Amino acid sequence: MDKTAWYNQSGKELLQSLQSSNSGLTDAVASARLEQYGPNEIAFRKTPAWVRFLRQFNDPMVIILLVTAVVTGTLTALGSHMLPDTIVIASVVILNSVLGFVQEGKAEGALEALRNMMVQECLVLRDRDERRIPARELVPGDIVVLEGGDKIPADVRFIEVSNSHVDESSLTGESVPVQKLTAPIEGSNLVPGDQRNMGFSGTYLTQGTARAIVVETGRNTVFGQIADMVKAADATLTPLQRKMKEFVQTLIIAILAVGAFNFGYGVYLGYDTAYSFLGAVSLVVAAIPEMLPALVTSILALSGVVMASRKALIRKLPAAETLGATSVICSDKTGTLTENRMTVTRSYAGGRVYEISGTGYDIDGQFVYDGRPVPPGNQPALLQLLNCGFYCNNAHLSGHGGTGDPTELALRISGAKAELVVDGVQRLVEIPFDSSTKYMAVLVETEGKRLILAKGAPEVIVQMCTSEPDAAGSGGEFDAQGALHTAKLFARDALRTLGFAVKELPSNHSGLCHEDLQGMCFAGLQGMIDPPKHSAIEAIAQCKEAGIRTVMITGDHPDTAQAVARQLGIDAARVLTGAELSELDDDALREISEQVSVFARVAPEHKRSIAQALQANGHVVAMTGDGVNDAPALKIADIGIAMGISGTEVAKEASDMVLADDNFATIVAAVEEGRHAWNNLQKAILYTLPTNAAQALLIMGAILLAASIPVFSARFVLEPVQILWINLLDSVLLTMPLMMEPKEQGLLRAPPREPDAHIINALFMQRVVVMGFAIATPGFLLYYYFGAAAVSNGVIVDELLLTQAQTAAFWGILLAHFGYVISARSIQGSVFSLNPFSNLWLLGGIGLSILIRFIPTLVPEASSLFRTAPFPLDWWPLILLCFLPSFLAIEGDKALRKLLRRRA
Repeated sequence: MDKTAWYNQSGKELLQSLQSSNSGLTDAVASARLEQYGPNEIAFRKTPAWVRFLRQFNDPMVIILLVTAVVTGTLTALGSHMLPDTIVIASVVILNSVLGFVQEGKAEGALEALRNMMVQECLVLRDRDERRIPARELVPGDIVVLEGGDKIPADVRFIEVSNSHVDESSLTGESVPVQKLTAPIEGSNLVPGDQRNMGFSGTYLTQGTARAIVVETGRNTVFGQIADMVKAADATLTPLQRKMKEFVQTLIIAILAVGAFNFGYGVYLGYDTAYSFLGAVSLVVAAIPEMLPALVTSILALSGVVMASRKALIRKLPAAETLGATSVICSDKTGTLTENRMTVTRSYAGGRVYEISGTGYDIDGQFVYDGRPVPPGNQPALLQLLNCGFYCNNAHLSGHGGTGDPTELALRISGAKAELVVDGVQRLVEIPFDSSTKYMAVLVETEGKRLILAKGAPEVIVQMCTSEPDAAGSGGEFDAQGALHTAKLFARDALRTLGFAVKELPSNHSGLCHEDLQGMCFAGLQGMIDPPKHSAIEAIAQCKEAGIRTVMITGDHPDTAQAVARQLGIDAARVLTGAELSELDDDALREISEQVSVFARVAPEHKRSIAQALQANGHVVAMTGDGVNDAPALKIADIGIAMGISGTEVAKEASDMVLADDNFATIVAAVEEGRHAWNNLQKAILYTLPTNAAQALLIMGAILLAASIPVFSARFVLEPVQILWINLLDSVLLTMPLMMEPKEQGLLRAPPREPDAHIINALFMQRVVVMGFAIATPGFLLYYYFGAAAVSNGVIVDELLLTQAQTAAFWGILLAHFGYVISARSIQGSVFSLNPFSNLWLLGGIGLSILIRFIPTLVPEASSLFRTAPFPLDWWPLILLCFLPSFLAIEGDKALRKLLRRRA
């Protein structure tokens, strides 16, 4: 984002060309510049709803379903019984298109949220007068006047500051407000977090006052550039979407080829063209898995519901499965991997270093010295140190947390762990913290004594001190070098370290000035950090076991990032900064992204570049984020994950999933659910496609055998309406219950599946062929055995008997499906290794399927629609045997594969 380095000396000189005088622009100049630069706003053009709706039909599966619906509708108009086919196929297309339309409508939400973050009005200096104008009328060169609580309306360079602190967390991820200055900053390619003399649109002044010159407006601001990146970042297809697109294209080509062959062969054999065409259409209807889009949506929706119960809210359904394929998780540090609350973890007093337990707002904690807990009340030097931090402090603790500066809150909490309370200590005078002096001091009265308590940078506090107590509280000589050395050791572990001092004054002393802060007693040091979450440490260990690499990307200081990464268990041997990333070309970045797992001081475009480099290396990338700066990376990643608590609306709108608890461990839980979703999807496809293939074989076989076996020239084994009936009920009552299979053990102990793995693989092809024949063959045999006598010399002599034979085949196919689905509960494991009652949904589906199948068999009105008829009871034993071929075929296949794996 270093288009113009406004922060350095050359940038300061450029300001002269923008700023006509210290009294602000004239209205005439401002008007001319508004014409030149355009309004200060983020504009984008919404895609019309009708365009988004039409896009949903640009899909091979939808197109072929539409064509099929048109053909079956035409045949219905010509007298064929295919109206139910037309209705069901059209309904599936409409449902799928509506779901896609709703999902795509969410994609522009990130830009809308960005625009909503823009300031509506601001205070500017024009013609020597301060006036409030619409922020969209700001132009480069305007002088804006800011005070605590104001949102910065454009990118600005500060020219006057008074204790000015800016919250840039939404832009940089930095959790602590940044104190601003006016002096030039040398360097190039500095990320926004290092540009201390700059203010950025959308961030806000937390305290102090300031004046600043507008340098960039609208799309030229950092926010504007983020909006451009969001617009440019077309949401990538998820691994599942890519695989399904490839799968559907291959499937459609195969089905159309077989249908065309079937039609041509029928004509070649001398069949009537209409009969051959009807056979070809029936084959296509039988082979196309009309309900596959609905099945995929149902599986993903169910996974989304389960993930929501585990605090992972799915915004875009394909994301429910994408997590299962994730091989790299790129995560923010603050709030996701860490507590997002500064916590004092180490203190130095009386020559001793104490470790302090407890994180965040929890006031329960222990002080540990030399491996043993010690009560602070028995450690006079430690207690004096805690008193300094607790009372030289403007933060406030409450039962549900606290308010104030994060650093001061951490000091309050460390004191509260020693049971310090506010009562009994009266503050008389305060010297506020100032960046030039780097300390804060207060004069307090307690138990009749008046004390100066001071805190600040260790090197400043050390210069004020001449004595230091030992651990027992007795006075002694002050080892200044030892204190500074300890402060460096704290800093080496990325602890933010403050020094503390105390001095007793006469009881009648009332004022407080810098000269009073001499000859003080050094109370010690307190080191704090935003500590890692214990759940995140465990989750990262689980990721390693699951073959998933965790990458930390943060706007924080490299030393802090490295220290936290080590505690988390992330490889931190090398840390790369945003400035270093800017020097790399694409090939170098691809190489370095495989070697480095910690990136610090990054800008928005760096996060996006890291994600793209990892994707180019073949990884499936999940990217977390909570700030405005994260939106482009969230959009470009395979799955963008926003924080539900700390996340901005921009990040949430750009994401595929939102963490309700901002916890990295929730991502790992969602990964497990994503892998479970993929397993269930595989089961559904490996059941649905072989059964569809079997029904296609019934049509194709009838045409191929019609020349030699008269009964097959009379009618198809199953009518098209019966095939559609089987497909529809199978999808609802047999395939969908497969989604309810319990999770298999060890999902997080296996590596993620290969990104280039195909749905159509050797296992798929073998199951389609073997199970297709195992299911179709009983149907052929039943139809021939019971119906052969109904046809003589190519003429139907007994319509009822032929209809009964079709009905018997109808039931035989159903029993064959039962034999397959019972074993399809596991892709590789035998049904005998499963608890038969662990999926009651499937048992219920089988029972309900049987009951519903009796309707077209026994109810006259339904019988005429579905061309079925009651048949003799003594046919049932032979029909029931149809359960065995498919059951034995799938179990035999699994047993053979298991034997081959053992021998391999």
